[in-house]
Amino acid sequence: MREIKLDLVTQEVERLCIESNYFICQDVFEKLEEAYEKEESEVAKNILGQILENDRIAAEEQVPICQDTGLAVIFLEIGTEVKLNGDIYEAINEGVRRGYEKGYLRKSSVRHPLDRVNTKDNTPAIIHTKLVAGSDKIKIIMAPKGGGAENMSTVKMLKPADGIEGVKKFVVDFVKNASGNPCPPIFVGIGLGGTFEKAALLAKQALLRDVNDESEKPIDAQLEKDLLELINKTGVGPMGLGGMTTAIAVKVESFPCHIASLPLAININCHASRHKSVVL
Repeated sequence: MREIKLDLVTQEVERLCIESNYFICQDVFEKLEEAYEKEESEVAKNILGQILENDRIAAEEQVPICQDTGLAVIFLEIGTEVKLNGDIYEAINEGVRRGYEKGYLRKSSVRHPLDRVNTKDNTPAIIHTKLVAGSDKIKIIMAPKGGGAENMSTVKMLKPADGIEGVKKFVVDFVKNASGNPCPPIFVGIGLGGTFEKAALLAKQALLRDVNDESEKPIDAQLEKDLLELINKTGVGPMGLGGMTTAIAVKVESFPCHIASLPLAININCHASRHKSVVL
């Protein structure tokens, strides 16, 4: 059994809040560069160039990539061989408070959906927890989620008879109707199966994957390729102004489901697709 001090958790969450908002992931930046080189539309190419320049400035001057620095979404993996000296959730929230204050990050959390008074410190964080058998470590992934992309998300309970073609049609139609609202080029997370809430979580987890990987499940890997091609054929383009690059990547995560169900969730990230992680 290994003891991990909660002060260290707070310290690392503070750092992750800042770094995830200042520094775009290298795999994302490189994919945006590829899209810039391939883009044929002059308007779209200009937008992609501005996005890349914005990301460079944010990193060099250590300022937020976007004014919407998001709600703090935390994916937490705790080993069963870890001993904690207190409440890890409070330690995480304290790290969020410090990170958003120290990093001059916009606080976007309101205390109730219908009583929209700002909490003034961006807490409480949205925390998803997983226990890892036999591990004596803690992994923390910080994924700030802005309102524009998160609002362009959905869960649809399809019928099993809809099949793969029904899934493709729903996703492509949804992305097309979203148009420029989620600040494309976008990253599309797809959750298939489970239940209503499991599909939504799968879709959000899908967005944490490396942009260059593909699913280990053949059905999901093919669906990722097909959907990326179909989405980019819609012509929505960067910021909804037309072009070849509507999506940079599509990631699919699936889970067994009820014989009478076909849950489908879509969660979208904007062109920034921010997340940083640490293992303690």
